[in-house]
Amino acid sequence: MNYVHLGRAGVKVSRICLGTMNFGPRTTEADSFAIMDRALELGINFFDTANIYGRSNVIKTSAEGDTEKIIGRWLAQGGRRDKIVLATKVYIEMGKGVNDRGLSAYHIRRACEDSLKRLQTDHIDLYQMHHVDLETSWDEIWQAMEQLVREGKVSYFGSSNFAGWHIAQAQETAKARQFMGLVSEQSLYNLKDRTVELEVIPACRNYGVGVIPYSPLAGGFLAGPNPSGGQESRRQTSAKVKAATEKLSSPLAQYFNLCVELGETPSNVALAWLLHNPVVTAPIIGPRTMEQLNEATHALEIKLSSEIMKRLDEIWRGPGGEAPQAYAW
Repeated sequence: MNYVHLGRAGVKVSRICLGTMNFGPRTTEADSFAIMDRALELGINFFDTANIYGRSNVIKTSAEGDTEKIIGRWLAQGGRRDKIVLATKVYIEMGKGVNDRGLSAYHIRRACEDSLKRLQTDHIDLYQMHHVDLETSWDEIWQAMEQLVREGKVSYFGSSNFAGWHIAQAQETAKARQFMGLVSEQSLYNLKDRTVELEVIPACRNYGVGVIPYSPLAGGFLAGPNPSGGQESRRQTSAKVKAATEKLSSPLAQYFNLCVELGETPSNVALAWLLHNPVVTAPIIGPRTMEQLNEATHALEIKLSSEIMKRLDEIWRGPGGEAPQAYAW
């Protein structure tokens, strides 16, 4: 396993981040425990979750906070907490109260306490704002976050789904307060979805914020055919993914052919492409099974030549570069 700094922070994390959103709704607690144990064996020390994870229509008994509780029971077995960099999130509605969501100082304090209890730990290594809060000032947000640092409850802060402008706002306000601010941004980023290349990635590079791509396989769209040779694709069967597959059938076919030429699975090529971006800290993988976890780590061994990177750009055309050159030149 390779390790890099989390943005400009001193802490080092594995180049693969273990996403836990499936724990509870799609993966049983026993299997979740086994996957986390195996992740440690593979050298993965970066675990990502969120207070909202657990909500699902798949298992009616699952609910908000259930995923954090599963991780908490795993940590309670002992000998694990200091081996991982634990990340969770705050923002999304967690109750019916008018203040049960957002980034007000009131909600941040309560949400952090609740996550700590569910996770059965006394500190969160990376506390991420799940979305920007357009109704709360950055001075209030950072004041609340600074208090969490003083209390020893949080070490670093990150964002998720922020625009480049929001990252700039957050960092400039933090700088004025002589506070470190953000060290990471978790964004939708993969070969198919490359909008963040316009402004988010340049902003992150400028401020020393590491990018943590979620949905690196575009919800399974880039995973490729079933390796067993069956008719069912490994991609999700949602109407949205099916529609995208039909619309993008030509580049998808070109991509699969290139992967065959390389002798690598489409999912691992997609992960390797992200890992070649120096602003990317670690793509988040969300394995539902042990097989998916074991397979994903091979992406770290794939080296894509400049020629292959160019061919991938030709197949999956991004926004044309960074703003404003992408649209004003």
